[in-house]
Amino acid sequence: MTLADEASRAGLHKVGGRPPFGSYLRQVWERREFIYALARFRVEAENGRNRLGMAWVILKPLLNAGVYGLIFGLILSTHKGVDDFVPFLVIGALMIEYFSTCLTMGAKSITSNAALVQSLSFPRMALPLALVTQRLLMFIPTVGVMLLVAVAWGNRPTWEWLLIIPVTVTFTIFNTGVTLITARLTVHFRDMTQLLPFISRFIFYSTGVFFSFEERFRDHPTALEIVAFQPLHEFLTLGRTIFLGGPQYEVEPKFFIYSTVWAIVVLALGARFFWAAEERYGRTD
Repeated sequence: MTLADEASRAGLHKVGGRPPFGSYLRQVWERREFIYALARFRVEAENGRNRLGMAWVILKPLLNAGVYGLIFGLILSTHKGVDDFVPFLVIGALMIEYFSTCLTMGAKSITSNAALVQSLSFPRMALPLALVTQRLLMFIPTVGVMLLVAVAWGNRPTWEWLLIIPVTVTFTIFNTGVTLITARLTVHFRDMTQLLPFISRFIFYSTGVFFSFEERFRDHPTALEIVAFQPLHEFLTLGRTIFLGGPQYEVEPKFFIYSTVWAIVVLALGARFFWAAEERYGRTD
């Protein structure tokens, strides 16, 4: 029997070693309180030094909504063929911002916590999960902003609006998978932190935040079918059709199916991809 076998029988494990995938996920789950506490602390720390404090959690999305509505709704007039353009724009912009912050900030969740990773033994997946939880805590108030903007434009609340809950859950699952992928990639390729803001900006301007794919490509059904399989378009469309009424905003059940499949697949791939490099996090070579 080798020394490694003896150590394993005695319950001793290699520091920073990679446990089996199932065991690893159980270790992550056991640290759920730490993940939530870290996320909540970061939300408070991000706003605590400001004079208005936690009020900025609400004020930021409100100000963003006002800026987007003013520039793209009134000044640039990009609303051709889109009913209720201001809430259409606000919902799209706030939802894509949730994705973008997970993409860019999540990529730094390991590299920006090098001291913590090198000094303590814990499943490293806890760090990107804490980042996603932090962004979720900040996204929830923006859902209220979407609701208020929709009501301000004459949309009456219905039971259908409760569908935003499963949409938020699946969107968070999708964002978690993306965050796990970028968190590992940035460890291997530090230049990713320089590229991701450009990628995020490209996504922001090309996913239908400021225009309707259905209107732009209504004479090209094949293009619309391709766009329908784009996950971010699915999430934005679901958010808009839930809150807004009229013939342009009919909920498409297939988008619930597509987005759920995307969320599960991306999370599964992201979790396995991140776990596979567990032993490399914190290394200086």
